[in-house]
Amino acid sequence: MSDHHPGRRRKKAQISVYLDPDVLAMLADHAARRNQPQSVIAEAAIASFLSPDAAERREAVLAKRLDQLDRRMARLERDLGIAVETLAVFIRFWLTTTPALPEPAAHAARAKAGERYDTFVTALGRRLARGPTLQQEIVEDVPAQSE
Repeated sequence: MSDHHPGRRRKKAQISVYLDPDVLAMLADHAARRNQPQSVIAEAAIASFLSPDAAERREAVLAKRLDQLDRRMARLERDLGIAVETLAVFIRFWLTTTPALPEPAAHAARAKAGERYDTFVTALGRRLARGPTLQQEIVEDVPAQSE
């Protein structure tokens, strides 16, 4: 026969614990919001932490977070691949279609390069601040073209 009877309260043991002041403040705040004694909140938290399924819940939360990170990493890899391919296509196109300048014009172009680069960076900054970015405009699943 168990010493736990429905309707009858078991005597609770008292313990002393030392809490960080920040944790104590969080406990007091949580208890006050729920209009419950701090000991009831602390007991529930300890029971939850020590319950057999607590480890499983923590593992499930960790697995969910890892899955989210994995999806983000896959998107970053995809986006980086798009950026690298875009740059390679642009460089190839530019090199193919832009003839070399004769020396007097090349000298003038080099002199103007810094100013043009600053204009480019300013325009890029405006574009990034304005949004949406080209990356957001590209369809997630671009159909592959057979060559």
